[in-house]
Amino acid sequence: MTTSIANAEAIERIKVAGRIIREIFDCIEKMDLKRMKTLDLNDRIDTLIRERNGLPAFLHYRGFPKSCCISLNNEVVHGIPDDRRIESGDIVKIDIGVNYMGYIADAARTFPSGPVAPEVQQLLDVTHQALMDGICAAHAGNKVSDISRAIQTVVEASGFSVVRELTGHGVGRHLHEEPVIPNFVDGAPEYMIKAGMALAIEPMVNMGTHEVVTGPNHWTILTRDDSLSCHCEDTVLVLEHGNLNLTRVVEN
Repeated sequence: MTTSIANAEAIERIKVAGRIIREIFDCIEKMDLKRMKTLDLNDRIDTLIRERNGLPAFLHYRGFPKSCCISLNNEVVHGIPDDRRIESGDIVKIDIGVNYMGYIADAARTFPSGPVAPEVQQLLDVTHQALMDGICAAHAGNKVSDISRAIQTVVEASGFSVVRELTGHGVGRHLHEEPVIPNFVDGAPEYMIKAGMALAIEPMVNMGTHEVVTGPNHWTILTRDDSLSCHCEDTVLVLEHGNLNLTRVVEN
């Protein structure tokens, strides 16, 4: 099911959901994450969401037990916050969904905890660029495969791998809606992008093989070869001409 964000009230609500996420990531940028427990970071994010009159969209979604996903290093996505402490040199993937009055926005960022090696910084930079190129392809009249191709091209040209088992997705009244947005061209039937769609575009990029495994908690996805992974995501609203990034301030 695809939700079209077609009326002014719906547009305003999903914009607010996106703005809440944007403000929270701005707060996290100013934090010193070193030695912080991922559970404490989760609780802080939960508070920031509720202070802004939103609800954490991930909490209890399909049984997920926390308010956001926090994944470290070789964890790709769906890390469950716990008593682990973030160490210097870790890369910290934070995925946040916010429900504001019935409409959801979804975004993720990867934060380095202190200095990282040049090849790790390249992984972060390439994933960000892949996201930006994917968003540029998310125009009415284009196909979902145009997004996929843009992401895959950037990632593979840099010698990294796109995760194939996990995808981006539509978002709106529900956290996961059509269309499915792979990060590589998979040869599936083409899906046209239309004005009014809200799309969560999210390249997940591994330093090694694209293969992943599910951890013992049945939630966390890890790289099969224990290589590092990076995750970046934004929710964009497709307009008649172009799109509007709801979860990031875009510099002109």
